[in-house]
Amino acid sequence: MRRVILPAPKPIHPFGEPARDLRVHNKPLWTLQRDVLDKYTTSTSELPSGAHMPQTREEMIAYRNNLFFDQGYIDAFITAARKHGRACRAAFSAEAPAFKEHALPLSTSYTPAGNLYLADLWYYPRGPVADARPLIIDMKPKEVGYYSVPTYMASDEGDLVFQVPERSLLAIDSWVHIFIADVVFGVFSSGVKVEKKLKEDLKFKVKVLGKALFEGRQVLECSELVQIGENCVIDPQAVIHGPTIIGNNVTIGAGAVVENCIIGNNVNISQDVQLMLSVVGDGTFLPFKAALFMTTIMDNSMVAQNTCLQMCVIGKNTFIGAGSTFTDYNLIPAPIRAMDGNNELKDANRPVIGGCVGHNCRIGSGMIIYPARTIESDVILAATKNRRVIDRNISFEDSDHHGLRLGKKHVTKYHQEEEESW
Repeated sequence: MRRVILPAPKPIHPFGEPARDLRVHNKPLWTLQRDVLDKYTTSTSELPSGAHMPQTREEMIAYRNNLFFDQGYIDAFITAARKHGRACRAAFSAEAPAFKEHALPLSTSYTPAGNLYLADLWYYPRGPVADARPLIIDMKPKEVGYYSVPTYMASDEGDLVFQVPERSLLAIDSWVHIFIADVVFGVFSSGVKVEKKLKEDLKFKVKVLGKALFEGRQVLECSELVQIGENCVIDPQAVIHGPTIIGNNVTIGAGAVVENCIIGNNVNISQDVQLMLSVVGDGTFLPFKAALFMTTIMDNSMVAQNTCLQMCVIGKNTFIGAGSTFTDYNLIPAPIRAMDGNNELKDANRPVIGGCVGHNCRIGSGMIIYPARTIESDVILAATKNRRVIDRNISFEDSDHHGLRLGKKHVTKYHQEEEESW
C-alpha cells in the first residue's frame, strides 16, 4: 500500500510550527503517523502544497499531516475499508460523544456533510477517485470523571468528565488538541484500555497478577504495566503506577510519584515531584516538588520547584520559573475561550483547562497565568512589581527582551524575520 501525505503547513499558535513537527506522545507527529501505518505501507509520497494526488492504480491511504490517529483507529479503518472494497473517507457523526466533546471544538479541518463531519483521511483500493464514501469508525468512548470539584464549580452540563475513546483520530488545529491527543486520547485512554483488558482478558489478568506476586509489588507497580528503559536510576522510595512508559537514562528521586505517564529519554525527576496523566518530553528537568497533572511538556524544558501545571501544554526548550501558577478554571462560571485553528478566540468546550507556552520561552518566577492564555514562542517574561498576572495572550512583540540592553543575546529561533527587522 502506498502512503500519501498531504500538507497542512499552517503554524499552530503559539508554537509557530505546523502540527506535523509538534510532539504528540513524545514523538514528532509525523513520526507517530509513520509508525502507526508502518505495517500497512511499502512506499511513501509526501505532496507539496497544491500538488495533485499521484495517478496510480495501486492501493493507497492518504491523509493530512496534521492528523493524530492511533493504531486501534487505523486498524479498524483499513479493515472496514478493505471489506467495503471501494474508496472511503473517515467520517464522524455530529453526535458522536468523543468527537463532539473533544475533536470538533476549535477545529477547522473537518468538512461538514449533512449530519456528518469528514476528516482528511482516505482509503483508495485502486488509486484516487472523486466519490469516496464516508466511513464511520466507532471510537468506543467511555465516560470517565477527571475532576472532583465542589458543586459551585460545576458547569451547566453537570459533572466534569471526559469521553475517553479506545480508538482515536483527531485533527491538530489548536494547542488544545495537543492536550486532547496526549491526555484524553493518550495516557487516559491507555489507562481505560488496561482496565478493560484486566476485566475481560483472563490470561492477561493472570499474567499481571503473576508478575506482581513474583516481583513483590502492587499490581499497578509491576513490570507488566510499568515499562522502564535502559540505564535508569530510580530511588526505591519513588512510587510509579502504570500504565507508564519510562525511557532510557531517566533519573527519578526519592518521594517522587508517577501515575499513568509517558516519560521520555534523559529526563531528570527530582525528589517529591508529582506526575499524573502527563507526557514528559526528552531531556526535561523537573526540580524538587514540581508537579504536572494532565499536562504535556515537550523536550528539553524545565519546570522549576513548587510550580504546578494542570491541563497545560508547554513547548520545547522552555523554562517555567519557580512558584508560578497556571490557573485552570474561571472564578465566575463563564465559558473558557481558547485560540482555534484560525487564531480566533472561540469556546473551548472545556470547563477546566490550563494555559499554553510556546517553544524557547523564559517565564519568570511567581507568575500567575489565567486559564487558556497563551504565550508565543521566543518570549521572555520577567515578574515585576507591576506585572505578575497574565490575563491575556502574550505575543512575541510583548516579550521583555525587546527592551533589555542585552536583549539581542536571546536567540529567537521561531521569529527570525521579526528579529532581523528590529
